[in-house]
Amino acid sequence: MSKTVAAFQRCPRCGNENTADSFACNFCGIRLKTERIENIRFFRRYEAEWSTPYPWYFKILYLFVNPPKAFFDINHKRSKAPGWLILLFSSLLYGLMGLAFLSHFNFVGVDIFDPIIAAISFSFFSAFFMFGFCFQLIFFAILIWLFSKGANYAVGFTDKLEKRFGGIKEQREKYGQTDVSPFSIYKGGTMLQLEGSYKFKMMLCAFTPFLLINGIKILIVLAGFPPVSLTDFSSFNQALLDTLFNSKTWAILDIIDALTIAVWVPILMTLAIRELSNSSTTRVLIPTIIIGVLVAIFFYFLRPTLFG
Repeated sequence: MSKTVAAFQRCPRCGNENTADSFACNFCGIRLKTERIENIRFFRRYEAEWSTPYPWYFKILYLFVNPPKAFFDINHKRSKAPGWLILLFSSLLYGLMGLAFLSHFNFVGVDIFDPIIAAISFSFFSAFFMFGFCFQLIFFAILIWLFSKGANYAVGFTDKLEKRFGGIKEQREKYGQTDVSPFSIYKGGTMLQLEGSYKFKMMLCAFTPFLLINGIKILIVLAGFPPVSLTDFSSFNQALLDTLFNSKTWAILDIIDALTIAVWVPILMTLAIRELSNSSTTRVLIPTIIIGVLVAIFFYFLRPTLFG
């Protein structure tokens, strides 16, 4: 006897049909399947009425205190995802980190209000800001690519995005927002917020922890590195730089970054991928954790500064 597998499942709340592998209704957002891991508050799918997106600062706040709620809101209006703002703010913290490094250089006999000191301070801030922006953009892009590859093997991430958002232009023409009744229970559904996936912008939000981590690293730089005295600007040589760069404080900074990449970022990335593709939390979490741990090991724990 042949068995027929249903290609669709009907939402018990709004009655619309969803694909068999959907974990939440694409129209009204109610959960269609529940996984054991979603009993944990950090992974619980957020279900609520949605009308307008939160301001960007609330989005960032919720990414820290209630990530499922944050990604629920972001997924409803993906074009408003604060991913680029998070990258910008994190880069500005890199600039402040440069000033924290500079604070360890004591220019003997030079007034702190000397224009030359101001120029050096601005140069340090600008250089660290540009480095932070370029480095993080490249690093985050590589990580997003790796996490996407892992999600492809786990849940067919790219294929799901193509099915959900590939024909978005045609869908927008077919279902204009003016055709939606203001009393429709589907108005807050993701299917009716017709726009592209904004995959990169939304997945950048998973790196929100670096706003906190870079702030902590600034405090560590201020407290952990030894002071260096300079009699004049010509005494700024390699030996003095080695005094800073050979400090054991670098090991602490590497460990903090490694733990963030190995644990915190993969958890947020799991929520981003889950919301984008309407997929299983568990099946997405496993490869993202594995990739995060491997990157932490090869990029941070194998650095000479960690044990050198």
